[in-house]
Amino acid sequence: MAPVPSNGLGVAGLVLGIISAVVFCLWPVAILLGVLGVIFGAIGRGKAARGEATNPGQALAGIICGAIGTVLGIGFGVLVLVTSL
Repeated sequence: MAPVPSNGLGVAGLVLGIISAVVFCLWPVAILLGVLGVIFGAIGRGKAARGEATNPGQALAGIICGAIGTVLGIGFGVLVLVTSL
């Protein structure tokens, strides 16, 4: 009997990446969630490469969305800090 694929990290990376991109106005939260999305997506992608998971596309999307959310959060944070001077 084949082991059951564990797709949780890829899905978690995707969800965290999407949330970070949506809530970029809350820039500290967006940065944290984006970084976690990238980390979970990378771990999920590694599991998919080893055959332990079946969702490499979701894991990659988590990496991309997490990176976008992180960049948006950093950009918004810089904007807030610069304009508050």
